[in-house]
Amino acid sequence: MSIRYSKHLPAAVFGSDLLLLNIALYNSHLITFDTYHIQNTSAIFIAVVNIAWIVVSLASKNFSIKRPLVLKDTINKFLLTLIYNLLLVFSIIYFFKVYDISRSEVMISYSLFFLLIIIHRSLLFFFLDFYRKKGYNHRQILIIGDKNIADRLVNSFAHHPEYGYDLTDFITEDQISTMSEDILINNILIKKPDEIFICYKEMNGELLKKLIRIGDENFIKIKVVSDLILSNNYAQLVNYDSVPVLHITSHPEISFKIRILKRCFDVLFSTGVMIIGAPAFLILYVVTKITSKGPAFYKQERIGRHEKPFHIYKFRSMYIDSEKFGPQLSRDNDPRITKWGRIMRETRLDELPQFWNVLKGEMSVVGPRPERQHFIEKIVEQTPHYKKLLRLKPGLTSIGQVHYGYAENIDQMCTRVRYDLIYLQNINLNSDMNIIYKTVKVMIQRKGK
Repeated sequence: MSIRYSKHLPAAVFGSDLLLLNIALYNSHLITFDTYHIQNTSAIFIAVVNIAWIVVSLASKNFSIKRPLVLKDTINKFLLTLIYNLLLVFSIIYFFKVYDISRSEVMISYSLFFLLIIIHRSLLFFFLDFYRKKGYNHRQILIIGDKNIADRLVNSFAHHPEYGYDLTDFITEDQISTMSEDILINNILIKKPDEIFICYKEMNGELLKKLIRIGDENFIKIKVVSDLILSNNYAQLVNYDSVPVLHITSHPEISFKIRILKRCFDVLFSTGVMIIGAPAFLILYVVTKITSKGPAFYKQERIGRHEKPFHIYKFRSMYIDSEKFGPQLSRDNDPRITKWGRIMRETRLDELPQFWNVLKGEMSVVGPRPERQHFIEKIVEQTPHYKKLLRLKPGLTSIGQVHYGYAENIDQMCTRVRYDLIYLQNINLNSDMNIIYKTVKVMIQRKGK
């Protein structure tokens, strides 16, 4: 009988996380104070962080590695645990009035820990993928039911050897109809599967209950496979009392925790930028005011989440009355743009006042760019899927803005929308941080247009 080491994986991951946390904490202390010698307040901080991590990690089970391996989901779960840990640590520090802890030590500790975990999980997933593709750490599975559904499932497993599944047997509907339930159960137990996949369009309720009971008694996971082919749609299982219902949509639902995380990030990031960047805001205000006639700030009505209008704020980059003949898109060498405005647009500095929109909750740091109703109507004529973006808060920056920049006509706006629709399918803090990083690069390289 082969020894299954994977049962020890969660404990190993939990232990390695704790080790990496302390490596981050002690090296942060070295970077901050140029010594490994721990002082009183630092010792308290390290102890509190460790205790809080153990509590939060055990509660969230972020050390659990499940099949199939999805690095993005694992990192998101870890990031959520890290935020809960930080909130718990701050609460304890505030409650016991331990105020003389170095802010630099805290920031470096958590940043270093997050970086170490990304490296650790990436290496772990690479090893598990390689290990399973070589035929190790496999699960024995048994499939029963409809042949067409089973064939799709087997084909999926064949294309993904990293899942680590070996088919021990397939019991068809015809075979089940000719055998008693006792013989069926006996045949299943003889194969000693780790998991059973039930592929049925219509399932006998009593038989399903018996299979679940057998699975519980013999530590066999029972999984029910739908006959639906979702293609580009997304499904979420919703339980109405004892009735499981698949909620299917053409776009992924944004979970409540992601909304909370994005909002917390938006508030913290925007507050930080507006406080640290206050001198830059003042300089931009003064230069905008003295380089051309008119107010320094410019506001314009845009359409936000759920098609709710709001006013967006910018540093004015055009001469006043630039749209007296109606809404117009900017273009290269646009005579309406001031010399100073051209510099601001190239570096995206004209967008900075929108951090106020973010704080007000009208916008997010990252999200599809808000448009005017006049242009939305024209975009929807060519790209009806644009309306999906109105389910989100508009963003100060977006993947479309980074990769495409300002649009000069409706066709270019529709092309930029396609990038934002990609973002809609992959909303998480990792992608937001990546977009912010690319936005900063555009600003530094003056590639905004």
